[in-house]
Amino acid sequence: MTTDGNRTSVAVIGAGPAGLTAAYELVRRQVPVTVLEGDSMVGGISRTAEREGWRFDIGGHRFFTKVPEVEALWHEILPDEDFLLRPRMSRIFYDGKLYDYPLKAGNALGNLGPVEAVRCVASYLWARIRPPKNQDTLEGWIVARFGKRLYQHFFKTYNEKLWGVPVDQLPADFAAQRIKNLSLTGAVINALTPKRNQKDITSLIEEFQYPKYGPGMMWETAARKVQERGGTLVMEEKVRTVHWEPGRGVTGLTTEVTGGYGSGAGAPDATRTDIGAEKHYEADHVISSMPFSSLVHALDPKPPAEVLAAADGLKYRDFLTVALVLPVEAGFPDNWIYIHSPDVQVGRIQNFGSWSPYLVKDGRTCLGLEFFVNVGDDTWNRSDEDLIAQGARELEQLGLAKAADVERGFVVRMPKAYPFYDAGYKDNVEVIRRWMETNTPNLHPVGRNGMFRYNNQDHSMMTAMLTVQNIADGTKHDIWDVNVEEDYHEEVSSKRSDATADDHGSPRPTAA
Repeated sequence: MTTDGNRTSVAVIGAGPAGLTAAYELVRRQVPVTVLEGDSMVGGISRTAEREGWRFDIGGHRFFTKVPEVEALWHEILPDEDFLLRPRMSRIFYDGKLYDYPLKAGNALGNLGPVEAVRCVASYLWARIRPPKNQDTLEGWIVARFGKRLYQHFFKTYNEKLWGVPVDQLPADFAAQRIKNLSLTGAVINALTPKRNQKDITSLIEEFQYPKYGPGMMWETAARKVQERGGTLVMEEKVRTVHWEPGRGVTGLTTEVTGGYGSGAGAPDATRTDIGAEKHYEADHVISSMPFSSLVHALDPKPPAEVLAAADGLKYRDFLTVALVLPVEAGFPDNWIYIHSPDVQVGRIQNFGSWSPYLVKDGRTCLGLEFFVNVGDDTWNRSDEDLIAQGARELEQLGLAKAADVERGFVVRMPKAYPFYDAGYKDNVEVIRRWMETNTPNLHPVGRNGMFRYNNQDHSMMTAMLTVQNIADGTKHDIWDVNVEEDYHEEVSSKRSDATADDHGSPRPTAA
């Protein structure tokens, strides 16, 4: 890549939502752009994986946003007829029972029982009078706002499955991005107190848009349109080195041909003869959605020791889906069910047929059992056959389906699915950010992993859109301000008309 007249050339690392949004916005402005993707599929965690004609939404992606620029871009990329309007339904599985979510008074009281419901309210009231002194941890934050009994019933087990550590070791930052006032507490209190101020009660969105062939349809189409408009998309090349010079910043990239080996991709493409070969690209700007820590270690020359140490301090939580094919009657109407039972390892179960009939086949559905893991642990390393057998057993143990009804199974692994907020992550991110702003100002991190921020898909896209405006239009947006508000993005209140929503529905540290 070279500079063409006054047009700056840009390299984009990663063909997920943030990377492809950046590329799309650049070609719209006729800026030369090359997207480099190490895998054989676009979309990142927002891909639609496919096995034998079955399609899987990795993590679940609801297309609903309060950001009008993102909404407009979705419908510019895909025609309206490619979107389905889907009902939102999810429930909590706890203590052998299913709780509606949003919670309904009759269902919640019937499951909890009047005695326990009153105890939960009393615990909530006590927490309001005598809140925990330490609210810097996720446990303290939740107990202060919802009471200890509700915390133990509906928060503790699921969060410890999700993050793999005790909740009292997690910072309250998770809550700032994922939890607001919508909870079982509000439902139970509302059921037991006089019906006043009902207009103030917040509820979840009841329907959302969804590409009929899954979220990957959006990004496959975006990739094609980027190429049609003059952009270059290079697949199966992983960025190994980001070259920079003092006083100049980033000057280019070196990649290694992977043959498509990557997230859930299986073995490398044996038909390629250049696997392992290095390729070189020059660039005036680099937009990076690769993991923030990996980006630091890819820099050449190496940054100072304190910056490398900060990168080493950033951790991720990984994720795998066990997809099980069953007769359609074994499914359920929910998009997903959150599994709060400590007796099984599965954390959430999607019914792909409830997302879109185009993801499944006639007479059959596919349930996606989600396991939160760390790369290299026992579960991650287990064979697909063992994981499929475990998934079938746990379905039956939960009473959701019979193991004998499972006809086929598939496993999709997704490393670095979620940034892990430990006690030191903010300081580590700030050390890296300050160094990059000073030494490599033409290197632009975007997206969830790229910025080590638990962004939704729409906010990841917004960071890319603002970055392109900074590069091509001369604006001065601070993309680190995107999604800093304490907002739960699947809420809609009767007091406001601008509904907010989480567009991707990935596992979050909330009651549901």
